[in-house]
Amino acid sequence: MPTVKLTADKFKKEIFDYTIEKEWKYKGDKPAIIDFYADWCGPCKMVAPILEELSDDYKENLIIYKVDTEVERELASVFQIRSIPSILFIPKDSKQPMMQPGALPKDALKQIIEKELLN
Repeated sequence: MPTVKLTADKFKKEIFDYTIEKEWKYKGDKPAIIDFYADWCGPCKMVAPILEELSDDYKENLIIYKVDTEVERELASVFQIRSIPSILFIPKDSKQPMMQPGALPKDALKQIIEKELLN
């Protein structure tokens, strides 16, 4: 399953409506990863194919979204994205999501997925 482009409206419907909710409550039924990126960003281009591979590897258990910070400025602002790529890991239960700035190698991403999202 390829990564999914995410807009602010889709985020509010499928993940969390930050305009009406105060406490984090994930709406999805699978853990998720959100990649905050920009087309001009070199490290983002390095991470993109890795996330596509992981999306295929974990297609039954995980959804990987992509947010273009140049287009979806509202989402970038809500999550206070200061550097890209920044990757948000969202567990299935109501545990708080975890933000990780920077380009991570595939083995580090797999380790986070296995330990934090699929446990």
